[in-house]
Amino acid sequence: MRTVDDLANVRTGDKGDTLILAVFPRTDEGYELLSRELTVDAVATHFAPLVTGDVRRTEMPLVSGLVFELPGVLGGGVTGSPVLDGHGKCLSYHLLSMPVPESL
Repeated sequence: MRTVDDLANVRTGDKGDTLILAVFPRTDEGYELLSRELTVDAVATHFAPLVTGDVRRTEMPLVSGLVFELPGVLGGGVTGSPVLDGHGKCLSYHLLSMPVPESL
């Protein structure tokens, strides 16, 4: 089984309790595949039940990137969250574990 990790690097950040994930595929083919497969619904489902609002996706074609905003995932944000990873840095690995199809 192939995962996002086989095709891309992911960076994370936070704004309050919103997790921000930036996905940077390593090839043009990977960008094409992940642009199609990493839909708002697919990413929201992968992070369920942590998501508390509408997931937003911003495409950045000039740098071959996709940015996702996932509200509520950080459970109150850095200073208000009881979770171990208030910044969400480890959650990038959760997205990297998401399965994707073997071919275009």
